[in-house]
Amino acid sequence: MKAPENAAESPFHLPRLPRWRSLLRSFALAKDPLPVLNDTLAHYGDTVELYIGGVEKSILTRDPGLTQHILQKNNRNYAKSKFTRGFSRYIGHGLLTNDGPDWLRQRRLIQPGFHRQRVAALTGLMQEITSETLAPLVARAQANEGATTVEVHELMTRLTFRIIARSVFSTNFPEAELDRLARLITEIQAFFVRSIRQPYLKPWFHFRGRFKYHDALATELRELLGNLIAQRQRDNAQPHATPPDDLLQMLLDVRYEDTGEPMTPERVLDEALILLIAGHETSANALTWLTYLLAHHPQEAAAIRTDMDAVLAGRKPVFEDLPRLGRALHAVQETMRRYPPAWMVDRVALADDEYQGLHIPKGTLFSLYFHGLHHDPKYWPEPEQFRPSRFAPGQARPVQANAYIPFGGGPRLCIGMQFALTEMQLVTLELLRLFEIEWVAGQRPVTMQPLITLRPKGDFRVQLRLR
Repeated sequence: MKAPENAAESPFHLPRLPRWRSLLRSFALAKDPLPVLNDTLAHYGDTVELYIGGVEKSILTRDPGLTQHILQKNNRNYAKSKFTRGFSRYIGHGLLTNDGPDWLRQRRLIQPGFHRQRVAALTGLMQEITSETLAPLVARAQANEGATTVEVHELMTRLTFRIIARSVFSTNFPEAELDRLARLITEIQAFFVRSIRQPYLKPWFHFRGRFKYHDALATELRELLGNLIAQRQRDNAQPHATPPDDLLQMLLDVRYEDTGEPMTPERVLDEALILLIAGHETSANALTWLTYLLAHHPQEAAAIRTDMDAVLAGRKPVFEDLPRLGRALHAVQETMRRYPPAWMVDRVALADDEYQGLHIPKGTLFSLYFHGLHHDPKYWPEPEQFRPSRFAPGQARPVQANAYIPFGGGPRLCIGMQFALTEMQLVTLELLRLFEIEWVAGQRPVTMQPLITLRPKGDFRVQLRLR
């Protein structure tokens, strides 16, 4: 990184962490990166140059202005880095890993599937699957003096996977198949992240056959979904077939404006896989953390129920009710501040750039640390406190837009944001309509596991007591 000639006058100071210090902390970073990154920023400031795993030079930042510059104001100069592109080895070249003109072409093609009207039409499906998933818990509680315990992340993963599977494929996965898909996704993620954080271990991974093993897991994952897509195409080919109105059918039906051609089978599989992975992972993790927080803050659960009583008077909500049920949405938003599912993203500069006197050469790698930004006391008073009221209208200190980015920002803002917020709000309302959420004493402290998304390390239990 070459400093600008007028560095002494520059308002932007870039401290540098020596390579040897980064290398010394690489094992701690691989084991639990959040404390290492937080300590680094606490010592050096909001932006610092360091070496990932002691090898790869990167600029780590939680500066909201620099983050906005990269994601929005000059977004065309910043692409996803080789790290994110490397994940395409396992999940293909869908919207999550794609970049450049090809990504934009795909985004424009798929965007209509997530318009507000289409999400509104899925509200009933989301409620139906939520009720189906919670019904066995109601029955267990009724048979057990009105309460039952549940593993929360397992529950939320199953629930959100069912919702996205039905939304994409109009079908329920068998339980064994669903569990297998979830394990495949977790195992692939964990290995991929470790290979990034400890790049010096790659020769050892090759020697042990770990890359080959995880390639086989990815092949199994793609085969499972490919079989579903092939079955849909066979069904569509039947005489007088009426294809379902779901996201898979949208992928099969859309045509490129410039050629009039459909997506290739490989591209349909890539995009369907991304929708399935991203469409349940973010929501599952956020709902898991929200349940954890509500179990420890029953007053916030009571506030949401007060909203429900005033607006719904006992009936289930429809899509048009959701804006009037603000406390549930604020609880979701505050959870995604505390535990942003996409806790960090990377970008690389495609050409030389400048930001407030900081010279950014072509090829500079940035690590945009959303979790650090969401916990910065300069923008969030008492950042470790769970305070959904931060997001209520009329606050004396409104939320600064570019300091809150749980779904990313700029043109690459998550395509499924409206889908996810609607889903999480509906699940929260139904869960609190049916149950009181109580923490189960005697459990180990719940810690975070930052893979590609931020999930709990292991699982935890709550007691659901019938209301």
